[in-house]
Amino acid sequence: MRLTALDELAERLGLKKDQGVAEARAMYPTLEVAEEDPAADRRLLEAIADWCDRYTPLVAFDGKDGLFLDISGCAHLFGGEKALLKDVLSRLFHMGIDARGAISSSPGLSWAASRFGQGGVIEDGETEQVLMSLPVAALRLEGQTVDALKKLGLKYVGDVIDAPRAPLTRRFGPGLLLRLDQALGREEEPVSPRRPVASLSAESRLIEPIGTEEQILAVTRQVAMSLQPSLETRGIGGRVFELVLFRVDGRVFRIAVGASQPLREPKFIAGLFSERLQAVYDDLDAGYGFEILRLNVLRHDPFNEAQADFEGDRQGEISLSAFVDRVSARLGADCLQSFQLRESHVPERAVITVPVMDRLPRRKAAQDIQLPFRQERPLRLFATPEPVEIMLAEVPDGPPQIFRWRRLQHQVARSEGPERIAMEWWIDGDDAEARDYFRIEDETGHRFWIYRRGFYGRELDPRWFMHGVFA
Repeated sequence: MRLTALDELAERLGLKKDQGVAEARAMYPTLEVAEEDPAADRRLLEAIADWCDRYTPLVAFDGKDGLFLDISGCAHLFGGEKALLKDVLSRLFHMGIDARGAISSSPGLSWAASRFGQGGVIEDGETEQVLMSLPVAALRLEGQTVDALKKLGLKYVGDVIDAPRAPLTRRFGPGLLLRLDQALGREEEPVSPRRPVASLSAESRLIEPIGTEEQILAVTRQVAMSLQPSLETRGIGGRVFELVLFRVDGRVFRIAVGASQPLREPKFIAGLFSERLQAVYDDLDAGYGFEILRLNVLRHDPFNEAQADFEGDRQGEISLSAFVDRVSARLGADCLQSFQLRESHVPERAVITVPVMDRLPRRKAAQDIQLPFRQERPLRLFATPEPVEIMLAEVPDGPPQIFRWRRLQHQVARSEGPERIAMEWWIDGDDAEARDYFRIEDETGHRFWIYRRGFYGRELDPRWFMHGVFA
């Protein structure tokens, strides 16, 4: 049992990370120790990252206990960089979280100043001055590299800056100088946000918190109205929208809806969230209310502005898309499924199911609709082929004459085939047996799709399976 994290009091007592618990308790018998819960720590960090979305959508994780916020172009919305940093730290403090932060021109410098320095806002001309007094561990180096630098007398970043670069590269590799240049702002270091960045976004910061379903929908429609000009300017419509609700106590709720057709009308967008809220509002704990409401466009498509003719040919299409959107918003995008072809000749892999809203926009005219099956394929294909007992069959490659399936015996009246389909060796392996398919009609008019796996004359007799029915 070892110490993995310390509070300020434990640090002042001289305890260290990775120190044995028994040793620490021998030094301080009244020491209180809590068992580590990495999953809970991660959930807390994710919750703080969601809360930080109020400042910028570009939030990235930094290890187990840190966050990077790219506030380029956002600081003026909060009164400047100093005001923004003060607001972040003060709000976290009132939520019971002791945090330190720094704002600079590079992620490496902010990381070093917040963890090993005084933090605050660092101007461009103060970069070297701030770094030189920090220990070499502030360069985000591995422990072995830090220990080796200390043995050479290079204990501070200033010592590394003043040292010749060529010997350092030969001794420690390029990683040391890369970290140094990143901290100095000489090398670019992108911040990868934890969530996809919305193509368009609009929000409303409320004077008084709201909590009822009607209030949320009313503000959503207002925010959608402010978003509409940007959609019209770009000639696009939203396909996936996300409503982000920031609760007063810091908790964040996200509600996403999709549309089968590109949308930009506020009433239609609010209508989708109306259906969704009816399904999830009971699980939406408003608490003391929501103070910020943001509407994101996560996915968009070109908006078709063609006017419908006087005969109203598009009315059916509009009604269908509206129905799909409402049902999908309330019950989920996967509740309505359609078929999509795949590049595979094996029948059970040739088609996959996808949400209808992902397929509906492609069906703009009757002549553009592509049937998901070939005409000689059965209307119903079984997910798992069912064994068939063959009573009589033509050998070696003929169709069955009498077979038993699901305890019923069938006499074959007509048949077509065989259609030989080889398996995909890159999936099924080189020893996968080919299939011979037959289209069969019995004396009562029922039509079946039966295949034989294997061939007569081999060591093992072939087996027959029912793969689908035509009617």
